[in-house]
Amino acid sequence: MTQAPITPPFIPEIELAGQGGSHPEAVIRLDGTNSTLLLIRRREGLPEIAYWGRRLPQEISEAEIFAVRAPDSPNNGPDQWRPLITLLDTIGCWNFDMPGLIAARPDGSGWTANFETEQVAREGQRLVVRGKDTVSGLALVLNLELGPDDVLTSQARLSNTGTQTLRVERLVSGTYLLPESVDTAHVLSGEWGNEFGIEPMNLTRGGIVVESRRNRTHDHFPGMLLSPANTSENEGEAWAVQLGWSGGHRLCVERMEDGRVRLSCGEYLYSGEGDLAPGAELVTPVAYAAYSSAGFSGCARAFQAHARRHVLHWQGGKMKPRPVLLNSWEGSGFDLHEDQLMRQVDAAAALGIERFVLDDGWFGARRDCDAGLGDWFSAASVFPNGLRPLADRIHGHGMEFGLWYEPEMVNPDSDLYRAHPDWVLQTRGYPLWTSRNQLVLDISRPEVSDYLFEAISEQVASVRIDYIKWDFNRDLVEASDAQGRAAYRRQVLALYALWERLHKAHPELEIESCASGGGRADWGALAHTQRVWTSDDTDALERLAIQGAAWHFLPPEVTGCHISEVPNGITGRTTTLDFRACVAIFGHLGLELDPTHLSAEECTRLKAWIALHKRLRGLLHHGQAQFCAADPARVVRGVVSDDARSGVFLVAQRDWVSARRPSPIRLSGLDPAKTYRITLPEPQSLPAGYRPSEAQKAVFSGKVPVSGATLMDVGIFPPFMPPLSAMVMELQAV
Repeated sequence: MTQAPITPPFIPEIELAGQGGSHPEAVIRLDGTNSTLLLIRRREGLPEIAYWGRRLPQEISEAEIFAVRAPDSPNNGPDQWRPLITLLDTIGCWNFDMPGLIAARPDGSGWTANFETEQVAREGQRLVVRGKDTVSGLALVLNLELGPDDVLTSQARLSNTGTQTLRVERLVSGTYLLPESVDTAHVLSGEWGNEFGIEPMNLTRGGIVVESRRNRTHDHFPGMLLSPANTSENEGEAWAVQLGWSGGHRLCVERMEDGRVRLSCGEYLYSGEGDLAPGAELVTPVAYAAYSSAGFSGCARAFQAHARRHVLHWQGGKMKPRPVLLNSWEGSGFDLHEDQLMRQVDAAAALGIERFVLDDGWFGARRDCDAGLGDWFSAASVFPNGLRPLADRIHGHGMEFGLWYEPEMVNPDSDLYRAHPDWVLQTRGYPLWTSRNQLVLDISRPEVSDYLFEAISEQVASVRIDYIKWDFNRDLVEASDAQGRAAYRRQVLALYALWERLHKAHPELEIESCASGGGRADWGALAHTQRVWTSDDTDALERLAIQGAAWHFLPPEVTGCHISEVPNGITGRTTTLDFRACVAIFGHLGLELDPTHLSAEECTRLKAWIALHKRLRGLLHHGQAQFCAADPARVVRGVVSDDARSGVFLVAQRDWVSARRPSPIRLSGLDPAKTYRITLPEPQSLPAGYRPSEAQKAVFSGKVPVSGATLMDVGIFPPFMPPLSAMVMELQAV
């Protein structure tokens, strides 16, 4: 069967106005609430990027911009002037920086490109630029929009107008100009169980390239923060970018010859994935970039606001309260028994759980990692009457039923693989690479996608499944289709299409993008799902860093944050229930344990923490994120309502303080003119041995209100907190 081409959704075009050919030079300005993008349309070439940063006064004239950005004539440079940076830089035109487009014809011709701007049109703060290169036979459309949340979206579409195939090796989604003061790139790196590590890298001459070629993002999330060295969470200028794409990606930042910094991002294309027949086109994923004059936290708030308004899609058009869930994996693993699961359901309901998720091991011959993937029917040895009795028990308690799938994978020891060994991605003639004893299905093949849709859809309808935990537990290696062509890109596009097909058939269904935790936590996935599993590492101490970094790019309400059993399954660390709960309630709360193993005291305390989260989640999942001053020994962050009348903050002690006494806590995001009552809501209690002063008792009991100005500038002294302890502070304006 011939697979119809699948392309990313292109931003709908607006009516193009203006004339092609000769045109006067002009300054094009886009404004967000706190940022401005300036482009200069020259007589030749694509628009030059002149500025992106703090919002400029409206009084600035076009003549003023032309005066300060007048072309120069450098020594040993071209006799004909050319801009250092345009919306899409190409090989040629005296450009020696990292090109945004690399393409050529099969015989090697057409390897340079020189676009001329045909048309520029705008609608509000949205811009559409059309360019063409008649010599190389290329047509280009660039879409840009700067919204009131100060997020700049960009996307490109390249068309082959020539008579020969065009081989595209690189086409970036966005190119950005940063000032010469930017000297640090904060790269997000890591590995499985240790995702979202922020690694500062100095920018000198040359550049930094960050690539991921696994089709998973444990090693490198497709995002980056950039800043001058003195920028902090709440002070200084910061820029951030992320690519809405679940496949390979490439981020490049380099210092140009005039000292300014060029940033670009786009998908990583394997050989042949960008081949365009005459008349065909390549559409990039959407890139998202943010600017803030209020530090890194300003970029985080911009991204979170944009994701809530434009990226996430909820059933019925509005997010309902995020259900507190219990996932069976860490509590049961593969050791599933129907009667025991029924007891877990009853115990979960008593705790206040709202969604029960049955993880791996429920299907086919899946008693361990060696067999069964692909056979999506319930295991008769575990569920003699199918899954419906368990689902009915769950629904009878008023809970939702979630079920684990890993649809893109198959075990060689499975009925599906024995029937269709040709359905897997493989390079013929080479050994098959297995990982976790599994192979990857070519879901871009219609018959494979149809099989998965029908198998999942039948279960959703007959069992009444409300939620799917969609896992993806291995990298793609030598992923070729049946014709031997690289299939990485088409695999991602086929995944998006399958997700949308399921949502269309089952409008109330929610999907979690799990992917071993953090392996598919990008905005490309979030445009089709409602949750990501942040990391398989549920150790609360490790999660402080993982969740804090993730929230610079993702809204907390879509990041899975679970309270798990101790000792932790990955780190072996034992921490108190209160510490684990304090850290977990700031995201989308869940439990990762067997509730029938809890003591009566643990049940009482855990039930109280769940109740607290439910009371606060309206604020936690709709407010503005706040990241307070960094301290190696202590983490302080929280959420403040849009009107700054309420807030909730986490104070977590990672280690002993180096000084004899802890330093004051300075909060952020409050209204300096308002006065707040501070309380430590139940069920938390102060550490044993803590001897608070009468003044501290008065402040933390809400008896003495404190102004927002004092809380942000002077600060308050926290209770004594030993390592691996935490507290939640609730603030309410009076």
